[in-house]
Amino acid sequence: MPGDRLLMFTGTECTHCHEMDPLVERLEKEQKVKVEKLEVWHNAENMALLQGIDQGQCGGIPFFFNEKSGRKICGNVKYEKLREWALG
Repeated sequence: MPGDRLLMFTGTECTHCHEMDPLVERLEKEQKVKVEKLEVWHNAENMALLQGIDQGQCGGIPFFFNEKSGRKICGNVKYEKLREWALG
């Protein structure tokens, strides 16, 4: 349901995004959460959403946004930080 989503903005050919995939999968499995992946390089609607949330602060992907807490992560991070972000 919109408003409580955990979003990962990603790109099909984005190496750094793919490096985060195993950590996102671990997070989903261990914390019983769902991270919605939104592709931005080939989807203008997702890119517009990313730009609206990011407001030029990060300017790149991977970009993570927790709709419930408003917390953001720019770029690759360790699992502990990803878990902290997801749990609010």
